[in-house]
Order: sequence, then C-alpha cells, then structure tokens
Amino acid sequence: MLDRIRASIPALPPAEQRVAKLVLADPRSFASLPVGELAERSQVSKPTVVRFCRSVGYDGLADFKLKLAGNVNEGVPFVHRSVAEDDKPGDVIVKVIDNAVSALLKYRNDAAGHAFERAIAALAAAGRAGKRIEFYGVGNSGILAQDGQHKFFRLGVNTAAISDGHVQVMAATMLTPGDCAVIISNSGRSRDLLDAADIARRKGATAILITASGSPLAQTAQGNNQILLACDHPEGYDLYSPMVSRLLHLMVIDILTTAVALRLPGELRPMLQEISAPSATRSRGDGGVDVASRVQPGLGHGPEQVPVLGALGRDAMQGAPSAVWRATQVRSNAAASPSSTPKTGTCSGPCPYCRATNSQRRTRSDRRRRAWPAMSVLAGHASR
Repeated sequence: MLDRIRASIPALPPAEQRVAKLVLADPRSFASLPVGELAERSQVSKPTVVRFCRSVGYDGLADFKLKLAGNVNEGVPFVHRSVAEDDKPGDVIVKVIDNAVSALLKYRNDAAGHAFERAIAALAAAGRAGKRIEFYGVGNSGILAQDGQHKFFRLGVNTAAISDGHVQVMAATMLTPGDCAVIISNSGRSRDLLDAADIARRKGATAILITASGSPLAQTAQGNNQILLACDHPEGYDLYSPMVSRLLHLMVIDILTTAVALRLPGELRPMLQEISAPSATRSRGDGGVDVASRVQPGLGHGPEQVPVLGALGRDAMQGAPSAVWRATQVRSNAAASPSSTPKTGTCSGPCPYCRATNSQRRTRSDRRRRAWPAMSVLAGHASR
C-alpha cells in the first residue's frame, strides 16, 4: 500500500501530494489521528484529505485508515506481509494483488537499464556462439532456475538448470570464457551460490546475479563479467514465504528471454514455430477432441457389453470410420430390443464391433489380444 502511494505521488495535485508525504512519513500516526489534525499537519483542507484517499483507490478516509492500519502491522508472519488475520476472501484478493502490482510497478521504475543491456548482450553472444547458459538456484529459486532453462531451451541454446549446491560448484568449474551462469537467489546468502559465482568469475564466464542489492551475493558483482540485476522488495526472506520476490525474478527471466530472442538469428523463428506446433497438436489429443470425453462408460462386447475402450479404442482396434455412430446405434438397439441379445454374451447376428456372424465369431482370447493395441493408444494419450 505504501509503495503504491509512493508511486502515485507524481500524478497527484500539489495539495494531495502533501497528504501523501504525511502518510509516508508516519503511517501509524496517520491511521489513528482525526481528519482535522491530519489536515492541519498537511496544511490542506479536510476535503482534500478525503479526496487524496479516493485518488489512491479507497472509498474514503475511514476505508483508507482501516487498510493503512492493517498494512503497517506487517501482516501475518510466515503467511503474507499485506494481510490480517481477520481478512475476508475479498480483502485477501485485493491485498495480495495490490502488493504484487505495486512491487512490479516499483521495479519498472527502478530497474537499471544498463545492467539489463549488458546481461542481454552476454546471453545473446553465448547463444550465437553455442556456449553454455546455466541457471543456478536453490529451494524456491531452484524452481525459477528451471523456468529460465525451459524458456532458453526453446531458443535453441545450450542451457541447463541446476538446483543442487554441490553440482552447482562442479558445473561452475566446467565453465569457460563466453559461457554464462545466471544465479538466482532471494536472500543472496547461500554459500554454494556464492562459491559458484566466485568460481564462474575466476573461469572467465559471465555471472548474471538476480538477487537483492546489498546482499552478500550482490556484493560479489565486481568486474566486467559480473552483472547484477537487483530485485529489491520489502518482503523479508526470513519472515515470509517468497511471493513478490518470485514474481520479480520470473519477470526478470521473461525480460531476458524476450530480449535475447529478438537478438538471435532470424532462422530461430521457424524453429520456435516447429516447437509450438507439435505441442499444440498433442494438447488437443485425438484430432483436437478431448480423449476423456470420448470414452464410453461400461459396456462390454456386443450391445450389452461394449469394452471400456471408448470411441478412440474401437477406432484403433477395427479401423472403423465412425465409432461414435456405432456406440449410439448399439445403445439404441439395446434399448429398443433388450431381449434380442442372448444372455450368454454372444451376438445373434452381424455385430457392429466384431464385424462377424455367429459362424465367424472370434474366440475370447483373440478379441482380448486385439484389444491390447487400442488400450496402448489410450494409455499413450492419457500420459500426455
């Protein structure tokens, strides 16, 4: 909340700016003082104080004070810094989103463009030269490292994500000049990451450090091959689970990926299209139709006993053009004349599933053997 007020000051009228500065100077007192004293301290009128509260997105002074009091109490430890114990779901939605949005907007205004330019140039050069781009992180940052590896993998570069501290140190010793190590850490205090950054520097590789400024990891950013992309936020790493920090780090990875993709050779675009096309086809399943929705429930062989393979399984087993029509037809026949099917489970005439007459009916073992390929097809689609 305070970050959002700070970011909105340039857009406020001069009188409301004085109210905003009073809030930022002593938010606890502002939440408890009456409107008259607030107006006197800000040297504005009482209506101006109320207008300020509405300008920054609140219903009025009472609503603003209520939200401000909950914000300055630093939330619920180990849960979230912007929520209170008695918040309703609607309040949690607003507070969590506001907290994330204000952090992203603040980072947009504070991001060091020259540092990003150096990092993007180093990554693009490594990608063009076929050098290694490795992402290091532990814990929650290890998941972010995997996200970075996945995004750069699609660009056709030699990349890897390592979340084990010992492997990070060993991998750093294999780096050479021209390689890049992207090291992600919220606290910047991991001993293994500090060692990996130092080893990468001594090996002549470029180390790109995504961490908080002032952290031990950030302080190692010295020399031309050490680039700090500082992500500062008020979320204490020792008191709250990483939420805003995770979003900021993901955003930094997205910025790097997008900028590097624009700098890599033009033949990269067709390759990205080839990667996307099979993924889209697989996500649609059988011809763009949801496989699960086509599986017909529990009938076996014949009108009463269709195997639990669904339309796709019957297509694969028999090569028939319209399994959906067959299922509808058989169920209609079974409903119209349930006595037409012998209780022995055999067909009295040409069966739409086995395509055989009584004299040509296959044995049970033969039908079971023919069902295996269809079941394999279903299993393959389910695993995707």
